[in-house]
Amino acid sequence: MMDMPFAPEFEAEMLENQRQLDRLFGSFNGIIVVDEAYQDFTENMSFIKRLEDYPNLVVLQTMSKAHGMAGARVGFAFSSPEIIELFNRTKPPYNVNELSQIAVLEALQNEEKTKTEIQEIINNRDFLVEHLNSFNFIKEVYPSEANFVLAKVENATQVYNYLRDKGIIIRNRSSQIEDTLRFTVGTMMECKAVITALREIKEN
Repeated sequence: MMDMPFAPEFEAEMLENQRQLDRLFGSFNGIIVVDEAYQDFTENMSFIKRLEDYPNLVVLQTMSKAHGMAGARVGFAFSSPEIIELFNRTKPPYNVNELSQIAVLEALQNEEKTKTEIQEIINNRDFLVEHLNSFNFIKEVYPSEANFVLAKVENATQVYNYLRDKGIIIRNRSSQIEDTLRFTVGTMMECKAVITALREIKEN
């Protein structure tokens, strides 16, 4: 199983090595699952377009990220008719409740609104990355094609605690990747609040 786009600690350019992926898809006899949870935040091509080339490919997408509907617990699996038939045989009955179905169908009919919101998140992400890079105690801001940014931060836990005490909730990922904090991209006002709080750390 692969995440597409890759987690932000990897260079986005890795996706462009299509020949390696083609060799993998063509030579592997099992089922290959590509998780495209953050596909809406990248310009890279969705692997849905490759389904006809690889009958063993399954592409997963979700309503939780770009559409902001995590509470609905709805996702999609795209694959060959043969694999989808297997899914239908094994899935539990009524696996998606009616209220979630109604909400998702309504959201999918308003794609222009979703596109506008996605572009706003991308713009805010660029703003956040630019300003995070201006602090000398932030050692590296990893490339991101998602709705969050991962940064390597000096004294990460202290910075995390300071922001938490200010009512700004981020994620301390230091147990997974040493000295890293994950900043979710919110509204422009929220991004500016993060930058303002980080400036206070710099001044102190």
